[in-house]
Amino acid sequence: MPKIVNSWNDFDPLKRVIVGRADNSCIPPEEPATSEKVPIDSPMRGMWGPRPVATVEAANAQLENYVTVLEGLGIQVDRPTPLQWNAPVITPDFRTDSMMTQMPPRDILLTIGNEIIASANSFRCRYFEYLAYWPLMREYFENDPEFKWSQAPRPRLTDKSYKHNYYDERISLEERLVRTANKDFVTTEYEPMWDAADVMRLGKDLFIQHGLTTNRTAMEWFKRYYPDLRVHAVNFPGDPYPIHIDATFVPLRPGLIINNPHRRLPEEQRKIFEANDWQIIDAAMPAHEEPPPLCYSSVWLSMNCLVIDHKTVIVEASEVHQAEQMDKLGMNVIPVPFRDVYAFGGGLHCGTADVYREGTCEDFFPNQVEDPTRV
Repeated sequence: MPKIVNSWNDFDPLKRVIVGRADNSCIPPEEPATSEKVPIDSPMRGMWGPRPVATVEAANAQLENYVTVLEGLGIQVDRPTPLQWNAPVITPDFRTDSMMTQMPPRDILLTIGNEIIASANSFRCRYFEYLAYWPLMREYFENDPEFKWSQAPRPRLTDKSYKHNYYDERISLEERLVRTANKDFVTTEYEPMWDAADVMRLGKDLFIQHGLTTNRTAMEWFKRYYPDLRVHAVNFPGDPYPIHIDATFVPLRPGLIINNPHRRLPEEQRKIFEANDWQIIDAAMPAHEEPPPLCYSSVWLSMNCLVIDHKTVIVEASEVHQAEQMDKLGMNVIPVPFRDVYAFGGGLHCGTADVYREGTCEDFFPNQVEDPTRV
């Protein structure tokens, strides 16, 4: 029987991938975790319900084109099964009036070696999102005898998991940045909560962003669950809404990472990279001054690219500055239009989840130094 699942990083040759869908997507109602995610000046604040049909159709058209491009590169593409997201989530501990989407697989599924693990999201509206991928997990399980189908401990998401009265529209941007620098986020440490898109996989090392969607208790869980891997907690104080690492810190190949120049990795946390001859380069500026309508994400989805192999990268077609930088860094750039998808949960990297990349679990950081990020 063939080996279906294998991936240890984001840059070894990609052979099989999941690409999301926009069908039935909703803007979820505000809840403790999402209230802080929506910027105070966003027109989406207070808005919820099914996304406009025209935007769903436009997003799906770009997603279908993305699939065509990937298949043209010889990559096998799998798709999730859409659910009816305009339905409430009801558990013994909470109720919220709608779910969200199956567009960003990267938030829900984390592939480490021959294991795909469903995340422990802090958003109540995402509690059942893993079900969109259940048919695929079952297929992999039936056909790959080495595949490990896993689910992180499901958080209860009671009021104990969130800080009361954390959201305050009167707080200035500067005050938000102070909160970020002090690692003061809406989630508490009551139970492990994490989004898969907060985890950057580099072989024997997992770099996990501590922010609005992933807490330190989750990192302790990762440390115990993967005792043979090194777990690092990284922070980017320049981000007032720290959610997901893949629009902030993006590895392109062994030894090279681009970093959002507005959210630089602190100097004391750069030691492990510098000691192992990794370059950390400021990413190019976005081509757009604001995100598309009804979009949660920042303009820095410009750097949310999908690396196909050590020399090939897919970049959003209108992000000409990022494409130019990739070219100068020796990458073959494939432009793909994707801005119509941004509003549904992210960019080209967010819109996928690794199933199979060639390669093994390498140690990219053999020179161990005093590491303030180590959990």
